[in-house]
Amino acid sequence: MSTLHPTRPPAGRGSTEGRGVLRLSWLHTRSLFVETVRVPIAVVGTVVFPALTLLFFVVPQPFAQDPAQATAAAAQISLFAVVSVCLFTYGVGVAEDRALPYDSYLRTLPVGAAPRLAGRVLNGLGFALVALVPVVVLATLLTAATLPASRLLLTGGALALAALPMLGLGLAIGYGLPTKAALAVAQLLLLPLAFGGGLFLPPETFPSWLDALSTWLPTRAGRDLVVSAATGVDLPVTALPVLAGWVLLTAALAVLAYRRDEGRRFR
Repeated sequence: MSTLHPTRPPAGRGSTEGRGVLRLSWLHTRSLFVETVRVPIAVVGTVVFPALTLLFFVVPQPFAQDPAQATAAAAQISLFAVVSVCLFTYGVGVAEDRALPYDSYLRTLPVGAAPRLAGRVLNGLGFALVALVPVVVLATLLTAATLPASRLLLTGGALALAALPMLGLGLAIGYGLPTKAALAVAQLLLLPLAFGGGLFLPPETFPSWLDALSTWLPTRAGRDLVVSAATGVDLPVTALPVLAGWVLLTAALAVLAYRRDEGRRFR
């Protein structure tokens, strides 16, 4: 008689399944990356638009030669690049994939949603890093922005935290709307969130009513967090609670949109 506990998996099975999930996640990431680069204009837009924003809104200004202000401005534009990737790569990209028969086929396979979702997140992360490269290069060459090595990891972590509500919002758009509607909503949200969050102009230049309204936006909370990490200025007390609230809200919206889409198409 076997002494193996009936509810306990055989030795090594858990690690094997874990490696299988990691391998499937990598395959999905590679597949999504290849699909994206087959449309070069999508990559060019992701990379060029934030860099052009830096050139137009930061480089010509007198504050570009002030290290503290230039660093804060570069941090804001870096967050704008990440926000743009979240809304379009996750929002529009997911909506486009849902319209393809191949995506419906993948969701019928007995591997669960985790590898595909992990692939999407990693693919978006890769394009966010690509979008940050020209921003960092231009800020270094054309402005007085500086980022000490001691703050590099802290700033990267702040960017990742600031991206979480936009990730949830992008997934909610992608799973909740058809392609044309997702594209329109992403375009309508990007610039108001960027301007209102102080990603183009510092909130100090806002009128009092806009500054008060801006405080409750996820982009403003993310902007304050990233600028604080990059420059060492004090973090407003509202930033983390507002950011946490938006993370919970957008995560709930993303889960609801995914379950609604799955129930509608696979019931």
